[in-house]
Amino acid sequence: MLKLESLEAFTSIAEGGSITGAARRLAISKSVISERLTELERALGATLVRRTTRTLSLTDEGKAFYERAKRILRDVETAASELAERRGTLTGPLRISAPVSFGILHLGHALFGFLAKHPGIEMTLELDDRFVDLRAEGYDAIIRHGPVDDERIIVKRLCASRRLLVASAAYLKRAGNPTSLQELGQHQGIMYGNRGATDWRFRVGRKWVIARPQVALRVNNGLLMRDAAVAGLGIALLATFLLEAPLRKRTLKILDVGAEAEGATIYIAYPEHLRSSGKIRALTAWLRQSFGDPAYWEIQT
Repeated sequence: MLKLESLEAFTSIAEGGSITGAARRLAISKSVISERLTELERALGATLVRRTTRTLSLTDEGKAFYERAKRILRDVETAASELAERRGTLTGPLRISAPVSFGILHLGHALFGFLAKHPGIEMTLELDDRFVDLRAEGYDAIIRHGPVDDERIIVKRLCASRRLLVASAAYLKRAGNPTSLQELGQHQGIMYGNRGATDWRFRVGRKWVIARPQVALRVNNGLLMRDAAVAGLGIALLATFLLEAPLRKRTLKILDVGAEAEGATIYIAYPEHLRSSGKIRALTAWLRQSFGDPAYWEIQT
């Protein structure tokens, strides 16, 4: 007889690429994951996972069974959620991913209220500044600051987000205050490391104009970029959700170079099979209300 926990262990191994990853994802020990996999293989009479001392991969039978196992788990979760929604409650697991800085500064606070209202939801929040693959990595939803270029998933707008050029008074005293896009090329820039090009985009009329500063630091986290700017390392182009505290304390100053920096949008994205999920609908509505549009962290300039 097939057990749902064994199916869940197997799909987590397939998606995480290891027993260790599956154990971390399900918050249980590696030995329990191994036992559940062995139990499933015994019940099916087939080897699903090929193990070596260094690698783990699905057999041909494992690859074929994986899609069926995912569908079974998805159908069970959907059925349970629908029953709970009929009773006016939201229950069950909800695994989401979000950028580190945004998660720490704003998303966490919003989610605390959401979970207090819906105590039956078992949420897993994973903060990661890389662009995670929602489908391949098994997330129910992702929060993204910037475009989501995947036509296979559903993308909903939460709120707009602006970016501003900022620098410390110490840096400006040392290097001067740029007043044009051309002058930015002579300055030290603190660049976001998850983008390939070391440049900034600004709208001038109907055109986009590129500014390329000299690179003082390239890092893949907004909070570290902000702290580097406060420390006087150079100029940073930062989302406004990072700037409330340093602008209030006057540790950073907004720069005016005669053009508006390219902004972004904060989205929630989720797979097609969760289109009718009550948990996703409720989370989307909650976050929109919590953030506002324009968002509460937007700065009047």
